[in-house]
Amino acid sequence: MQPTAEQRRWMYRHMVLSRYLEERIEALYMEGKTPVFNMAKGPIPGEMHLSNGQEPCAVGVCAHLTAEDIVTATHRPHHVAVAKGVDLDAMVAEIFGKATGLSGGRGGHMHLFDGEVNFSCSGIIGEGLGPAVGAALSRQMQGKSGVAVAFIGEGAANQGAFHEALNLAAVWKLPVVFVIEDNAWGISVAKQASTAVPRNAARAEAYGMPGHHVADNDVEGVFAAAGEAIARAREGLGPSLIEIETVRLAGHFMGDGEDYRPKGEKEGLADPIPRYRAALLEAGLLDEAADAALVAEAHERVEAAIRFAQQSDFLPPEAALECVFVESGEQQ
Repeated sequence: MQPTAEQRRWMYRHMVLSRYLEERIEALYMEGKTPVFNMAKGPIPGEMHLSNGQEPCAVGVCAHLTAEDIVTATHRPHHVAVAKGVDLDAMVAEIFGKATGLSGGRGGHMHLFDGEVNFSCSGIIGEGLGPAVGAALSRQMQGKSGVAVAFIGEGAANQGAFHEALNLAAVWKLPVVFVIEDNAWGISVAKQASTAVPRNAARAEAYGMPGHHVADNDVEGVFAAAGEAIARAREGLGPSLIEIETVRLAGHFMGDGEDYRPKGEKEGLADPIPRYRAALLEAGLLDEAADAALVAEAHERVEAAIRFAQQSDFLPPEAALECVFVESGEQQ
């Protein structure tokens, strides 16, 4: 399956948008956190996990999805949220902990939820597997259209929830696709030190479903594999697994010294955005002027979302007790 010219430009546009968002968040996040790093300080407190380098995983899959399709993402969710169409203003406000955020600032960057486009994520490793399978089951039982996609990291593929989810999805032939973003590092643990098989795609066979392996962080390779898997799910033929070899250009979290990486490894990682830009230029699907306009548009959109977040208010302290208990008279 080959993407159309418009789909290729769409994927590139969202890669650029996601990357600039991460670059701006990185700069804002680090404000007030030096000279001694303290994640409680600055305009964005708490942990921050950037998705730089993993953009092909998001755009290649989400190019096939609509708002009615369900996506669950990981603690490193921004690229997937952008590609799924999450409201950028509300998303950035949530990252800043503001009242105008997706959850009123209660969730922060690892717990984004946008019901309008059926997107959620969690800071708990592998948490989205069960909800994605459940969402697929609900669609099947109600005869509704829509597929579910669960994004996880390669480390989560060693958890029991992964195997339980794949087994049940296969038994019931559910419309769900499992996507493994393999950046080779589970925090500071190398994949080969924790995983018995070189490729997680091989595990799909044990559950009677197709397993796709996409090498070299290839945007259009992801697009092709996702197109086949999602079409299969829509046709009622059951689940699939996609494993994508990607790269984590930033640390596991902001402030990560990354001294666990072998010397020279990080410097050798290839950035997928310049590579895809070059491919589009060579194919005549983009020229320098169009690229400059696309980049400027992405920058303007991100800056507008940041201004919205910065100008928004925090919830008042008494709001800490809201959305916790069911109020008397409320329908449960």
